[in-house]
This record gives sequence, C-alpha cells and structure tokens, in this order.
Amino acid sequence: MDTPATAGEQLRQLRRDAKLSQLDLALMTGVSQRHLSCIETGRAKPSAGTLHHLLTALQTPLERCNHVFLAAGFAPRYPATPLAAPGMAAIREALDHVLHANNPAPAILIGSQWDVLAANASAGLLFELVGIQPTALDGLNLLATLLQPGGLGDHLVNGEEIRSLAWQRAAREALGNPGLAALLANLPAPASTQLPQELPPLVLTRVHSRHGELNFLSTFTTFGMPQDITLTSLRIEHLIPADEATWQVMRAAYAEYAALVL
Repeated sequence: MDTPATAGEQLRQLRRDAKLSQLDLALMTGVSQRHLSCIETGRAKPSAGTLHHLLTALQTPLERCNHVFLAAGFAPRYPATPLAAPGMAAIREALDHVLHANNPAPAILIGSQWDVLAANASAGLLFELVGIQPTALDGLNLLATLLQPGGLGDHLVNGEEIRSLAWQRAAREALGNPGLAALLANLPAPASTQLPQELPPLVLTRVHSRHGELNFLSTFTTFGMPQDITLTSLRIEHLIPADEATWQVMRAAYAEYAALVL
C-alpha cells in the first residue's frame, strides 16, 4: 500500500504542476525560499496560516486543500454544504435570479459531475424545439446526454465537435474529481477527440430544431471567491443566441410560454 503523501510532498507537487520554482512561490507569498524548502522536505511544519497562504497562491482546488491540511495534522478547512441547506438560501436566490434573468435565452445550472441541477424556462423550451420532452431536464446528466447515442448530442449540427470539446473538458476536470472520472469511464468516447487545427474564435452550439438550425454562444457564470466546495463546483451555462433568427425563435417561444404561465 502506498504511503499517503505528506503535506510537504503535496505542496511540492502542486508547485511543480503550477510550473513555479521555489523562488517564484517564495516571491509570490513572502515565505522565504529556505522555509519553503524545509516545508516541502518535511524538516519544518507549516502553520495553518502559512499553509493557507501557499495553497491560495497555488490556486489549489478547495477539496485538495483539505487533503493537504489533513496531511499536515489540521482539520479540513473547507466544508461542502448541501445546496438545499438553510445557510445557502442567499446562494439559491442568486442562482435563481441569474437563471431567470437569462430568459428568453436558455440557461442551466450544472454541478461537479455535469448533473443539471436547475434550468430556466427557455432551456425547457429549447428541448421542446428540438423534439425532446422538457421533463427530460429533471435528473439529466449533460455529459451523458451529449456522449450517449439517442441523447442531446444527436440533435446537434456539429455534434462531433461539441462531443470532442465536452470530452476534453470533462477529462481535465476528472483528474481531481473521482465521481466524474467514474462517470466518464462508463461513457462512450467520441469518434475522435482530435479537433481541427484551425478553429473559429468561439465554437457555436448549433442545434437542429423544427424551425431550422439554431445557433448559440456558450458562456459560463461561476461564483467569485468561493470558500465552500459545493460552490466551487457550480456553474451556469448560458446559451446566448448567436444570430437574429435564433433570437426570434427563442423570443417567440418564450412569449408564448409567458402568456400561458406567467
């Protein structure tokens, strides 16, 4: 059985992954290079404050930070609070506001394993426009529906391109996410994970619909300065119409929905 890495060994690996020398990190943090060397080799034990300072400078994911704190003999510093917890009420309100403010453009809230946690009305309307029941959003895993036959990926004009980009992003995220790694291992890889040598400045999500091709720009909203593991994993994907024809279709669909529901 492998011996768990010490805090110093983990710090050294994180520093090397960031392609920083000891001198670079010392200059960034104000921790002397000599003391940093002693921490990495185990000749000195860092205080919790110094450890926090170094990990912050290395932009270490919060879950990984907890592993380093434990290895150094400290309690985990960052919680993973359920989104439904009372203390997350302000977070839920903020998420709801951003989702609904995006109408008539679709927006979906995605968790750490690409599960759809919430969506605005326009996301459901887009599913209807491509011939998928909007109830399919409940419990949907975005990565699975892009990669598996019969899913959303089959309704994309540029399905292989989007599948390749999604696979590459998920593979990077899976390096520090065992749950996502297990999911990815059970999904079919795209026919090719190689992208064309020349790509446009921004790859559009191009969708087959009963109104013809719809084109969307994809942007993401994340929380700034999160101090909770749950919050670091959340992102809202905004699908912003990329042309006037797509705007017209989404505006008309949302106006019809609003007249019936709102």
